[in-house]
Amino acid sequence: MADNESQVVTDSGRGSISDLWKKEDYWAIWLGFILLVVGMILYFPNAPEGTDKKIAEANASLEAESAKAPFKTIAWYKAVDAKKKLKATSSPVGKAIKKFTSKPHKWSSNPFNALFMGEEAAKAKQAKAQTKYDAAKKSEADALTAAKTAEDSAAAKNFEDESLNTAAAKAIGDWRTAHSKTSSAKKKAGAKPYNQLVYLIGLMIALAIFFGIGMLAMGHSMPKFMIGFLFVFLISVLAFAAASNSTMKHYGIGYAAWAIIFGLVISNTIGTPKWVMPAVQTEYYIKTGLVLLGAEILFGKILSIGIPGIFVAWVVTPTVLITTYLFGQKIIKIPSKTLNITISSDMSVCGVSAAIATAAACRAKKEELTLAVGLSLVFTSVMMIVMPAFIKAVGMPHVLGGAWMGGTIDATGAVAAAGAFLSDKALYVAATIKMIQNVLIGVIAFCVAVYWCAKVDRVEGQRVSWMEIWYRFPKFVIGFIAASIIFSLIYQSMGKDVAYVLVDHGAIRGLSKIFRGWFFCLAFASIGLATNFRELKEYFKGGKPFILYICGQTFNLILTLTMAYIMFYLVFPEITAKI
Repeated sequence: MADNESQVVTDSGRGSISDLWKKEDYWAIWLGFILLVVGMILYFPNAPEGTDKKIAEANASLEAESAKAPFKTIAWYKAVDAKKKLKATSSPVGKAIKKFTSKPHKWSSNPFNALFMGEEAAKAKQAKAQTKYDAAKKSEADALTAAKTAEDSAAAKNFEDESLNTAAAKAIGDWRTAHSKTSSAKKKAGAKPYNQLVYLIGLMIALAIFFGIGMLAMGHSMPKFMIGFLFVFLISVLAFAAASNSTMKHYGIGYAAWAIIFGLVISNTIGTPKWVMPAVQTEYYIKTGLVLLGAEILFGKILSIGIPGIFVAWVVTPTVLITTYLFGQKIIKIPSKTLNITISSDMSVCGVSAAIATAAACRAKKEELTLAVGLSLVFTSVMMIVMPAFIKAVGMPHVLGGAWMGGTIDATGAVAAAGAFLSDKALYVAATIKMIQNVLIGVIAFCVAVYWCAKVDRVEGQRVSWMEIWYRFPKFVIGFIAASIIFSLIYQSMGKDVAYVLVDHGAIRGLSKIFRGWFFCLAFASIGLATNFRELKEYFKGGKPFILYICGQTFNLILTLTMAYIMFYLVFPEITAKI
């Protein structure tokens, strides 16, 4: 090595401590943590007034109701609702941030409503929604009356009559369903005029400066980046607007697919303008977003679902990844090992996030990463619609269905949408399983880096260099892991209830999660703008990538369902009963 003790291995064989402010991975960490720190500063001091007292009262009610009846009573649910209303995002700061960073609004027939709605249009929407809201309120009131009657009947028998207990639990469940519909109708009835264009322009400038500072430090032209960023941001806005259409929402076609489609149309027709290319920075955007994702992976929540969830995520996932990779090499004989492992990781772990980390670890080509991401988005859109419909049709228990979807549907957002289609219980299980699975992003990236250095790229007779492994390892994963550990410790120190107010519905949902969505959309738009179908043509020969994905996902579906059933219903049924 050289005389300078701070030198490390880089592309040219040497590097220096200056990598900390000259390399993309490190800038992703710094930018991600800047936003996380800002989120803590803005939200942690802004708990709603009387938070501690209201939480204490609600918890006392929950404890009393749990001891009183063998099912969740009306008072139990009302106590839960009281705690859920406590959110730091409801503060003036939270409302201002939401307005400034808001994505295009939902629309049905008029696309301009995604960005603008005048006074008259808002009143018309309110009037239309008010009728449905009034009907929903009446249905909820009737359901609540029926639930009270059923609960009182069960209480009259001291909750010892199993048939009355079952009837009460069902009636209360019907009330909760009606309550959920009323909440949704209430939001629509409260439509207000808005002009999102002004805020979007402000957000665009802020993000251009935010990422531009890093580009400048990495030796690029900040003015050229900012000019090109205007175009990439515009594509992202159009993608969010298209995805916010009610029909697109119904069929689950999200912003990621639209961002790539719009980008592909431009790059494969008129061509992406040269002045835009300095801002087409796929990995820069998504790596920063992945650091933010780390803050959402909280160990306390992982442990809340227990060993069954860990088995489903941490046993099935590596098994599917390794099996799919070997299948691609030995059976299908995919020529590119980097394409093979990127698709296998994308499909088995958590979609785009895992694909980015794996591609960096094995040095996959840009076209290979694009192909893996494209396959993931197509199958995710299909699975998030088909799986909950199938689970409902066959009468599968929602805990089992949630675990199945959480372990197989690639994108976290798609998992949440699919789970919500079934029930709150399915949503909770699916989202938690996916969260546990997301932890493997760093582990998989490290293992791929080691395997590629030790086996794939190793020169005969040459020793494996740990410095080379370190160089290959995507450094942004360190930020991802650090964010997860730090926020898990913060969450634990605050306690579950206070953390729900200040972390879940404060620093995370009120800032980092919003920006993560924007960063991911910028990345997907960049993928489309940088991709030409002529470059991908050679990878489609024989349809091998499709065969690999379909076979791997089929194996994933079978193994995940089997493991989920064994763990949740045969080995640990007592844990399942408490969910």
